[in-house]
Amino acid sequence: TAVVIKNIGGAPGDSNSGEVEQGASANTINRDSQVSGMTYTSDGDDENALRVTNASATLNGVTVNKSGGASSNPGNGDFYGTNAALLATDGATVTIQDATITSNAQGGNGVFSYGKGTMVNISDSTITTQKDNSGGIQTTGGGTTNATNLTVETNGNSSAAIRSDRGGGTVNVEKGTSKGYNSPAVYSTADITVKNAALTAENSEALVVEGKNSITLENCDVSGNMSDSKGTSSSENVHNVMIYQSMSGDAETGTANFSMTGGTLNGNNGDQFYVTNTDCNITLSGVTLVNKDTDGKLLRVTGNSAARGWGTAGKNGAQVTFTADAQTMEGDMEVDTISTLDLTLKNNSTFTGTIQIVDNADGGTAVENNAVVTIEKGSKWVLTGDCTI
Repeated sequence: TAVVIKNIGGAPGDSNSGEVEQGASANTINRDSQVSGMTYTSDGDDENALRVTNASATLNGVTVNKSGGASSNPGNGDFYGTNAALLATDGATVTIQDATITSNAQGGNGVFSYGKGTMVNISDSTITTQKDNSGGIQTTGGGTTNATNLTVETNGNSSAAIRSDRGGGTVNVEKGTSKGYNSPAVYSTADITVKNAALTAENSEALVVEGKNSITLENCDVSGNMSDSKGTSSSENVHNVMIYQSMSGDAETGTANFSMTGGTLNGNNGDQFYVTNTDCNITLSGVTLVNKDTDGKLLRVTGNSAARGWGTAGKNGAQVTFTADAQTMEGDMEVDTISTLDLTLKNNSTFTGTIQIVDNADGGTAVENNAVVTIEKGSKWVLTGDCTI
């Protein structure tokens, strides 16, 4: 059993509305319940096929089908669960087993967990979405989602398979396989932990962390294949893992965290890591790193053009603390003059490559200590060319 996730799309959308608008529901569970074998359907606009609100519900073998209907406001669908096939909200606790959940509606996320105190526990189930802005499992507003042994397929744009948005939350996924097209396997504006999973984005970066949020991977096999022309951010940089702050308001500003232990991180096009307009900590331990693009950097830490609103050009560099713990890595790193990299090699780590400091493309004022390297006893740096640190 595994989580099979096929997804098309990019970053979540945006909305100017500050009000929580969740629309209607064709079927509602608002008291503690145990349900087996039921079918819930909807084809209405701004309508959930099933909503569980302020109740504890156990759903076994149910079918939830959002066969049609659109979300009148994409932001409400992204942030609050309007038009999702199944929405858990208002402090509900929902346990889902052996379910089949489908959505053929624009803005129709599969399973949506919204709000502090809301928890979705889903296992051994299938989720399929077809239209744009329709993630597989979506968590916002401080909700929690725990997922095990899912088959998730998303086919629309802006439809990451494991997805979070405004207000963040906590997402724990175990035993998964993700296949994506034009959308990351994981897009995090929350604290997302994935274990023992295979996460593959067929035509996209594999992983994205936005703002003061995190992705933690344990024993996962990750592969990305970002297009040079498709996707929401390819015009800025092509990469496998992106850590950034979009300034859209979807993610709180602060230090991002990316941690990976064991497993494989495979990039087919562009840089392995791209960090811009944010502070972040990156920790790798025992990860097999593969970059099939010989021109791609192992790590690129730079400002950006601000064409997409990611800060102010010349002032939107990044500050990265990178720890290699029992880690072997090969490739070059690049840091621009408005950014900083603090690299530590520890616990018998080996880094083969160079570090280059380059001028900020927009003429930003240079900062000091662009590249600082600490090599602890037992670790080594095999320098493959001239560099300045």
